[in-house]
Amino acid sequence: MTSTTLAGRRGPGEAARLWLAGARPRTLGVGAVPVLLGAAASGHPKALPTAGALVVAVGVQVGANLANDYFDGRRGVDTAARVGPRRLTASGLVRPGAVLAAALACLAVAAVVGLWLVLATGQLWLLVAGGIALAAALLYTGGPRPYAATGVVADLAVFAFFGLMATLATAAVQGHGIPAAAWWAAVAIGFLAVAVLVANNLRDLATDRDAGRHTLVVRLGDGRARTFYAALLVAGVITPVLGVLLGQLPLLALVALLAVPLLVSPLQIAADHDREGRALVPLLPLTVRLHLALGGLLAAALLAAALLPQHVGTAHLW
Repeated sequence: MTSTTLAGRRGPGEAARLWLAGARPRTLGVGAVPVLLGAAASGHPKALPTAGALVVAVGVQVGANLANDYFDGRRGVDTAARVGPRRLTASGLVRPGAVLAAALACLAVAAVVGLWLVLATGQLWLLVAGGIALAAALLYTGGPRPYAATGVVADLAVFAFFGLMATLATAAVQGHGIPAAAWWAAVAIGFLAVAVLVANNLRDLATDRDAGRHTLVVRLGDGRARTFYAALLVAGVITPVLGVLLGQLPLLALVALLAVPLLVSPLQIAADHDREGRALVPLLPLTVRLHLALGGLLAAALLAAALLPQHVGTAHLW
């Protein structure tokens, strides 16, 4: 009896858990956190535009995750040797066509809500940005030349979409422009979003290399990729501090430094060159945790600064 046959006999509860796992819920904060940051950094967050931006960001991310599952499964990139979470397509637990259909449905929802945001706020430039984001979600591992396997392009795309675009677009749809604080927040969270990708690719280094998938980690090699990963974590934490020092972020933004203790474990794991493959599995959730903590703390600080009297909320170190 095939795994596909077994998948067809699963109960509703088990099927729901299967699809939830395919959406990769542990990493969804990578899409949600920059939306919260953008809303808080705007100084005038509004519930409806923020909720719409959240639907767009998560819809694109889940759609990209499922499309990645489908295309990597069909191309044979995900194999039995893979040490990460089980994939829907490669495992045969779900029909490939159903995975692709679910990916397209998520992207369609994001497109519809994104179009509504554009029409409601008049931010016409978001039509172009949104179109590029939707195409990037499919072309990451789909199309004739998937850019996930091209090295630096994939990492730049993550920085652009899950750092700059998600944060700045959310600030823009609040209707009060894009303040400097949003740019600093976008850069900080963008560094950590790329770190999440690098952590994932460090774990999959051997299988990606064997499959001919030349991620930036594969191109850099194990040692330099670990150094790059550590630099991204430190840059993500240091960026808000620089923003405060330069008077672009409120003093309250230093609250983000409460996330510093969460640097210790991922840096220790990355520095241990004897840990490879399965031994690197904890690196991804630890990186996601740091991303969530720093983003959440910074968003709370920016929101608090906006609500406080101006002389308190925008106090600088000099």
